Amino acid sequence: MSVPLSLVLIVVASYLAAHVAFEWLGHRLLIVSGAEYLLLGTLLGPQVSGVVSAELVESFAPVTALALGWMGAIVGSRLHLQQLVRVPAKSYKVAFAESLITLWIVFGLELYLLRALFDFTSARALGPALALGAFAVASADTGITLATRRFGSQGALCEQLRTSANVNAFIAVCAFGILLAGTHPAIPSLERQLTTTEWTVISIAIGVAGGALFHLFMGGERRVDRLFVSLAGVIILVSGAATFLRLSPVMSAMFFGIILVNTSRQHEEIRAVLARVVRPLYFVLLIIAGATWRPSAQGAWVLPVLVFLLARAATKVGGARLAARLNHLLPALGPRWGRALLGQGGLVIALAVNYLYQGALALPNLVFTIAVVSVLLTGLASGRLASSVLAPAEDARTPPNASPTTRPQGRLAEVPRSSRRAEASVVEENV
Repeated sequence: MSVPLSLVLIVVASYLAAHVAFEWLGHRLLIVSGAEYLLLGTLLGPQVSGVVSAELVESFAPVTALALGWMGAIVGSRLHLQQLVRVPAKSYKVAFAESLITLWIVFGLELYLLRALFDFTSARALGPALALGAFAVASADTGITLATRRFGSQGALCEQLRTSANVNAFIAVCAFGILLAGTHPAIPSLERQLTTTEWTVISIAIGVAGGALFHLFMGGERRVDRLFVSLAGVIILVSGAATFLRLSPVMSAMFFGIILVNTSRQHEEIRAVLARVVRPLYFVLLIIAGATWRPSAQGAWVLPVLVFLLARAATKVGGARLAARLNHLLPALGPRWGRALLGQGGLVIALAVNYLYQGALALPNLVFTIAVVSVLLTGLASGRLASSVLAPAEDARTPPNASPTTRPQGRLAEVPRSSRRAEASVVEENV
């Protein structure tokens, strides 16, 4: 049997086995889909079966650049000013406070731990610690969307969760982009090396220039097929330019998405095209990430993973509660509303892959492993955690004398099978 045919058969068999298993779990236990693709990439990668060699993984660079840029463009497309100005100022205060608390606490703990474990200087440990802080801030809205569809909540709590998820993504991308700008390797041909601020401005300017090019050639286009081709071309250009300059393609593409949705008349069509393609690109990125993964060469890798998971969970829940209390929103949001922000998804994988390709930063395999473990574990629990926050809020709004048929049901066993199928599709569409 030929090697290409063997590869196709292995991929199909592995995909079916993994997908069927995780589909069954997703229907019954509210597990977000995606882990099977990461597992598939790991099994096919050079660290396990060797079906996909390291050279072949490197040849996927254009697809990886497109996936990274697409993830950033998705984040930017959610930042539409006409919708953002309708959100109360207190919601943004809570979201930014929770994001910054999580960022700095996880960053500080990991900085101290990496210095102590690996005998790093502060400058050497700064890169991986700040990257982990940025990863900790990011929250996926998949579990929130799943729980919202189930309980039908449309009050202040759901609005705050959506606002916080968008702000979390923005802060995470900006922090990671500034990290790459600040640790940019020196360019011998330059008489004066650029500062962190100048590299950050260049990273933003790449996205703005990409938005200008899109308007120049496809400004009035509304057909979906041409929009997809033009968006893919410009995103590859933006992410490729950022990658070539050793900057963050996710950050450049995020500002490209911001420019598009705030200056285009067809912003709804653009958002629909971006959302429609993000699922297959995310799964491709998961397979590439699984094939790229290598065990950390550091013997003490377990402790940083545990510290990250525990510190992130504590700061997300505690920081959300503190931010709500300081802004007098704790009665409306509840003391444990931060649990719904614990889920992570494609953005963290994209940032981790971006970090893995930066040769100048320390501990790339360890940082990548922490990101993968966090995405897998929070994906298993994000739907349940969001439901545990929204279900009590929905029950509190239900009149005590409501009939059992009208009262929202919090148990999975009481949800019709058709609703479970609908929720599974919501999970996959909001990766």
